[in-house]
Amino acid sequence: MAKRFVVLAIWLASICAIAPASIVKVLAEEFPTRPITWVVPFAPGGITDTTSRIVAEEMAKTLGQSVLIDNRGGAGGTVGTEQVARAKPDGYTMIYGTQGTMAANVTLRKELSYDPLKSFAPVHLVGESPNLFVAFEGAPYNSVPEFIAYAKANPGKVTFSSSGVGTATHLVAELFKTVTGIEMLHVPYKGSAPALNDLIAGRLDVMFDYPVSVGPHVEAGKLKVLATTAPERLRAFPNAPTMVELGLKEMTTQSWSSIMVPAGTPAPIVDRLAAAAHAALTSERVRTHFEKVGTRPMLLQKAEMIPFIEKEIKRWGDVIERAKLEKQ
Repeated sequence: MAKRFVVLAIWLASICAIAPASIVKVLAEEFPTRPITWVVPFAPGGITDTTSRIVAEEMAKTLGQSVLIDNRGGAGGTVGTEQVARAKPDGYTMIYGTQGTMAANVTLRKELSYDPLKSFAPVHLVGESPNLFVAFEGAPYNSVPEFIAYAKANPGKVTFSSSGVGTATHLVAELFKTVTGIEMLHVPYKGSAPALNDLIAGRLDVMFDYPVSVGPHVEAGKLKVLATTAPERLRAFPNAPTMVELGLKEMTTQSWSSIMVPAGTPAPIVDRLAAAAHAALTSERVRTHFEKVGTRPMLLQKAEMIPFIEKEIKRWGDVIERAKLEKQ
């Protein structure tokens, strides 16, 4: 009798151990059964918004459910990112992670309630975009060497704008300051559009921003391009030299984006989302759109993303410390 009880206990234990895994598998096979929310922690209208929307539409084709964009801006992307970190880990809430929210904020924010690699499960990188270094059309310099000379001759008087503290457009300018040894006053804005408006009006001197944002203003003759941070010259701006050509190799940098979900999301569901993201990023539609806006698709996914993000955390942490930026 005792032996039969032992056998029964072992059998029950094995069923209990297997059942959760089986349930997860079944749920993953059915996933998704309703629309998925993709939180973009920035205001509508910028490159993060346009990029996420087209990728979301393509992912929906694979998933068989809508992927809805939810813009939750604030504190350089921290507000929306923190909210997703606390969301239920069921695959129905994703975060649009960026160089700022998933790398720079680790060093820049005093009280960051999330850890990029502990609070989230990486799904897929999305794309990387270079910046264009632009000035208002009436500026008394037409090249990077001329601007550096102007800044050194006018210490403390030169200004640069950005789409917010801790954003890529801010940090690349801080990197430029440390690499060239010049002084510039940071004037942050709540988004790229108002910053560009003041730059065009001549109330600011220079700005680093994305080709898709500044392109129309360059074509209209309202801004001039001094250089690009891309490793090679851009097809859309063939006359803009790279920072490497100008002897500023360290200034070769591109802003990146990603898809992540709350930690604890079942692996089969992460796999399903990663497959949908991969299909979207390799689609003709996304490839064509990315080419137009100067973005390159990034195909690292899941665990492959971890070393990349770790490297970015260190790189931008070093930039922030070298620039002696005050923690927010």
